[in-house]
Amino acid sequence: MSELDQVGPRLRAVRKARGWTLDDLAKRARVSPSTLSRLESGKRQATLELLLPLTRQLGIRVDDLLPDEARDPRVRRPEIREHGHIVAPLTLEDSPVQTFKVTYPGGAALPELRTHDGFEWLYVLAGKLRLRLGDQDLVLTRGEAAEFDTRVPHSLSADGAKPAQIISIFNTEGARIHTHLTDAVLDPTEQ
Repeated sequence: MSELDQVGPRLRAVRKARGWTLDDLAKRARVSPSTLSRLESGKRQATLELLLPLTRQLGIRVDDLLPDEARDPRVRRPEIREHGHIVAPLTLEDSPVQTFKVTYPGGAALPELRTHDGFEWLYVLAGKLRLRLGDQDLVLTRGEAAEFDTRVPHSLSADGAKPAQIISIFNTEGARIHTHLTDAVLDPTEQ
């Protein structure tokens, strides 16, 4: 089915979602009900002249009647490697929520506590993760998860000599800050 072949069925779906009959939309857009019926069933070619009054009445754009361009769903973003840290993006750049696999090197000192706008959820895949969150000093092991408001002072590092590997999920603001590396260590709390 071509893109233009999908215009009629999509138009019908929008009309029905509004609870309008063929006659309702035809009257509002000043086209004949038979023309609208033929357009929706694919028996009439969609033209801009015909679509503009219909889409205006429905409160949509002509583009809304066209299918989204198929895009490659695979994530092919490069890993960031610096100072023993590895940050591997697991979502597309324009995703509303960003997910990363982060490896913290073993034996690294816990960075100083930082705050920033955002929210984080994390899951420990391997090793032990030290999470300093406000007054709490926690060690999370494989299979444990944590979620927190990043406006609370916090810091993350591997606990012990072995690396820690986690999956981190951030809102947009948190992702922007968490993907920048500092001079000495991955500082997931400040750019």
